[in-house]
Amino acid sequence: MRRLLAAFGLSLALLIPAYAADPADWNAVLAEAKGETVYFNAWGGSENINAYLEWAAGELKSRYDVTLVQVKLDDTANAVAKVVAEKAAGQAQGGSVDLIWINGENFAAMKAQGLLLGNNWAEKLPSRRFVDANEKPTILSDFTVPVEGQESPWGMAKLVFFHDSAKTKPEDMPKSAADLLAWAKEHPGRFTYPQPPDFSGSSFLKQVLVELAPDKAALAKPVDDASFTAVSAPLFAYLDQLNPLLWRGGRAFPQNYPAMKQLLADNEVDVIFAFNPSEASSAIASGELPGTVRSFTFTKGTLANTHFVGIPFNAKAEAGALVVADFLLSPEAQARKQDPKVWGDPTVLSLAKLDSADRARFERIDLGPATLKPDHLGPALDEPHPSWMERLETEWTKRYGAK
Repeated sequence: MRRLLAAFGLSLALLIPAYAADPADWNAVLAEAKGETVYFNAWGGSENINAYLEWAAGELKSRYDVTLVQVKLDDTANAVAKVVAEKAAGQAQGGSVDLIWINGENFAAMKAQGLLLGNNWAEKLPSRRFVDANEKPTILSDFTVPVEGQESPWGMAKLVFFHDSAKTKPEDMPKSAADLLAWAKEHPGRFTYPQPPDFSGSSFLKQVLVELAPDKAALAKPVDDASFTAVSAPLFAYLDQLNPLLWRGGRAFPQNYPAMKQLLADNEVDVIFAFNPSEASSAIASGELPGTVRSFTFTKGTLANTHFVGIPFNAKAEAGALVVADFLLSPEAQARKQDPKVWGDPTVLSLAKLDSADRARFERIDLGPATLKPDHLGPALDEPHPSWMERLETEWTKRYGAK
């Protein structure tokens, strides 16, 4: 992402936006949003997520006369590139991206270049009152980068592993990265991970890095050559051993999580993972995975974070984007999103802040047979600074990507 920004010759000087809509005056926002079309750039690789956004589009149209159009992405960086190009061309208004699903390195890059709407808009949304940052601190910090009201929380994520209990015993499942390597040696060809820079594959690299890094404090800081070489050495020593033991001998990798999920369904691998504790139950409900699939996690913890929606600085439908972001944060939309039969994405809301009717929406949800209870998910490990992700992806590709 840094290379992408540099390619357009952008400086760190920020354009000063004219805030057309202030969520502190919500009635004015609703009036301005009426009739607007919001182009929401969001990953389009999951049928259940796409269906959820279709439902949201229907609700937004009928309630607020806001038309939501999902621009389906295979890589969020493509949407970021649009905004980068528009800023480089001096297009301060009328941008092609109104709302974007982001977190991690994409948020860090957009924030650093002044590509996101400011004015603390995310903390002024009406539905923000249902959020408790003390309960969920990753709402305020995205991969160590302070959010500062420039993106609105949409869902929670935690890395969880899945296996088919009809074929493999729960007690035999690995409980750490080191255990996973030992398990792979005993079961060659039965594990894999998506090829970085796919988000899921890169997340697996970060999980192993966090577990094995000799200096974990360095991971919270921007990466430099010296720290990267020293801190990542155990990770690449690990991968040197693991990759030949992978599905197809590490000579090929699934393109993304859905492709990896299909390998479990086809009995080509025994262990997969996702950044959603309800993903297995959701896949069972949709018929993508057998009903015997169950979840497990690592004893000393797995990565956890929050994913967000952001509004580019030059969004054409700024008011409409605010309305969409607020609706996605509402108890009704968040409860529907958490249902594994719909999506299964954990809520960012604090149930303690909801009234009895809205709290009951969540209490009625059947989380499904493969969803671990919150107290069984294990500790949450902090994400490294986003600069680590790009360096890991580049080095991984250099070492293992070319075949």
